[in-house]
Amino acid sequence: MALTKAQNEKFRAMLLERRNALISQAQRTLESDMVLSPDDRFDEVDQASSEYMQAFSFRLRGREKFLMEKIDLALRKIDQNTYGTCEECEEPISLKRLQARPETPLCIQCKEAQEKEEAVYAEE
Repeated sequence: MALTKAQNEKFRAMLLERRNALISQAQRTLESDMVLSPDDRFDEVDQASSEYMQAFSFRLRGREKFLMEKIDLALRKIDQNTYGTCEECEEPISLKRLQARPETPLCIQCKEAQEKEEAVYAEE
């Protein structure tokens, strides 16, 4: 069952809100986490701790970049009227799943199959 126009607009608003939150977080990282305090340079332990936290922030931002790409893809799908359709089986994605993960490209069955496959490869 295809999503209604109102549902599509609701999901667009959710996705845009998440996208804006990610951009705000990235801006805060650039403004605060990019700079080591001059005080940290005098103490090697404090400097190492600051560098570790900075690296940790950048890893988080990397994950958020991947999420941003998924959000942008979902927004394009809304524009193309293909949002809410699983990329694997081409069946509708349940409303509950979309509400929980509006950027998801897969229905729950295909996602579970993907995760099982990834677990098999991780064990090898």
